[in-house]
Amino acid sequence: MSAPVRNPDAVTSLDWRERYLGIIDYSAIILWVLESAELTADALSANTGTAAALGAGAVGALGALAAGMTGPAAVAGLTVAAVGAAVVGGVAADQGAGKDARSAADDLGKDFYKVILQEEPFKSTTVRSIVKSYRWAPFIPVATNSSMLSVLLLLSKYRLRNVPVIEPGKPDIKNYITQSAVIGGLEGCRGRDWFDCISTRPISDLGLPFMSSDEVISIESDDLVLEAFRRMRDNQVGGLPVVEGPRKEIVGNVSIRDIRHLLLKPELFSNFRQLTVKNFMNTVASTDQEFGRVTPPITCKVDSTLASVIQSLATKLVHRIYVVAENENEVKGVITLRDVISCFIFEPPNYFDSYFGFSVKEMLNQ
Repeated sequence: MSAPVRNPDAVTSLDWRERYLGIIDYSAIILWVLESAELTADALSANTGTAAALGAGAVGALGALAAGMTGPAAVAGLTVAAVGAAVVGGVAADQGAGKDARSAADDLGKDFYKVILQEEPFKSTTVRSIVKSYRWAPFIPVATNSSMLSVLLLLSKYRLRNVPVIEPGKPDIKNYITQSAVIGGLEGCRGRDWFDCISTRPISDLGLPFMSSDEVISIESDDLVLEAFRRMRDNQVGGLPVVEGPRKEIVGNVSIRDIRHLLLKPELFSNFRQLTVKNFMNTVASTDQEFGRVTPPITCKVDSTLASVIQSLATKLVHRIYVVAENENEVKGVITLRDVISCFIFEPPNYFDSYFGFSVKEMLNQ
């Protein structure tokens, strides 16, 4: 889930390059909130001059709960402002002061978005200030009369996750084309000669996976889940295989989209600083709701065909498939939606420079 960020200084501009600052991903905002909560929790736990300078009201409910404060005395030790923030949504401050951290966390989980609107640094931080954080992308649209080659190149070689569609000469967004939508479209092309001549080949013939096993970024099941999300941000990837043992056999998958569960489930948020990847996956998997599930790892072999990979990605609605060894679950590589799309296209020389009238690479590097 992502959203375009408008430039408040150019709301009436008809030039999309002036009107939009970029596209920010929902997961980036969640990770920023969690890390901010962790920092304030550290300051609160340290009970130092830093914590005193912050003040309990500034640290607030998120930092207090992240610090693992328990018992009525600990909660009562916060200022009325902090307690009030922890119990927004109908729970009186004097009732909240008598609750332990888990009860407060339950209230916080139900009213999380109200809390972040009332606490610093969340309530005064602008989108502009974090727009170039992890999973930020420049706003590079296509027109309704553009060729699909432009779309496919932006989604593969130029590493965009979605492409806005606008009317020619107008900056208003009509729709988006995503990587997943393209993969779904490719799956519907079975039986067409141009598709079959490529997709029936083994992935190894097409150079897939593009990265070696040594280049695959993974996470151990007993590592902290917050470390998993940080590793995704630091390496600019959207998911990690969860591995165990000296051979790093895959036992699960954590996607950046799963970070939402830390906010949706109070029992996860109240303990996110100590929560391991394995416990995170088990807690989410125990829910009765389909929406709450963590997607299990989808794998293929090195001799699998591209068609079978496309089918798995399209039917399982996942963004990556892990290549494993023939007779075991040792991860040998990863294939993403971007990798699959790139197998079907070729960029003519200076294509985008002529199409846009400027260098796309320059805009991507801004």
